[in-house]
Amino acid sequence: MTTHLALLRGINVSGHSMIKMDALKTTLENIGFRNVETYIQSGNVFVDSEEENAAAVGFKIKQEIFKIFGHEVPVVVIGKADLEACFKNNAYLKEQEVDTKKLYVAFISTTLSSTSMNDLRISQFKPDEASIDGNKIFIKYAVGAGKTRFDQKYIEKKLNVIATIRNWNTVTQLLKMYEER
Repeated sequence: MTTHLALLRGINVSGHSMIKMDALKTTLENIGFRNVETYIQSGNVFVDSEEENAAAVGFKIKQEIFKIFGHEVPVVVIGKADLEACFKNNAYLKEQEVDTKKLYVAFISTTLSSTSMNDLRISQFKPDEASIDGNKIFIKYAVGAGKTRFDQKYIEKKLNVIATIRNWNTVTQLLKMYEER
């Protein structure tokens, strides 16, 4: 049995793609996932599955959400190692007096190449900063996530990927939950 963390993008935001977490939990249990656990209303779902392939798990979840709820919801599935890497490899955490309220992680549907940073053209969005780590982009916003053009839509368009962004508090909580499972 493998534990996966499915990150659903764009549900329960400003009244769009509304899905109650208890209904989502039941839906995923009905298609064979075990030990389904959600965290907050924004689409963070732990599932246990015989399926080891994260992409296959994400596809199954995406299909079922569309079938049951009628929403086209992108899904990025990650593992515990991805969350642990957020703490090991995020250079912004090493900065003195870092404001973790301005730190975010964009989880990407595929591993990014070393040239992806050039493709993003992050320099256009200074003073925001970003660095790539495999299937993650660590972001440090100068003012905040709500006041930048360097967002999930921009990342997806420039890199032709599926992306979903979580704030540092959520990343911290998700790792804690993974460790408690």
